[in-house]
Amino acid sequence: MQKIIILRTDNHNRLYDITSKVREIVKESNVKNGIVSVYARGSTAAIMIQENWDESVQNDVVTLLNRMIPSGIWEHDHQDNNGDAHLKAGLVGPSETIPVVDGNAGLSTWQNIFFCEFDGPRQRREIVVTVIADN
Repeated sequence: MQKIIILRTDNHNRLYDITSKVREIVKESNVKNGIVSVYARGSTAAIMIQENWDESVQNDVVTLLNRMIPSGIWEHDHQDNNGDAHLKAGLVGPSETIPVVDGNAGLSTWQNIFFCEFDGPRQRREIVVTVIADN
């Protein structure tokens, strides 16, 4: 089963929690055991599994990436001034694969799935969610 999550982002760099939407798709698939792939379309966005306790960890991720990969110094900035967004997205990666265990996304208590926006705000971002049974 495959579905697309549509997301509107309101910040230039931010992590957006999409866990509940992915869980709904896993439930709807009726897959008991297998995997769910979560993939960000676009070369300036990514998917990350991270702690969900509060926003401090997500804010720290953005701060770390901004310090590691500052804006305005990359060759690609001469094209469209978003060289840092491409590098951040490449470093984090476009997808995560999560086990489906007994019909649920196999995340731990403190894990959530985040869409990482590195070149926002955007009116439309797409996340492809694919659920595959193990049989």
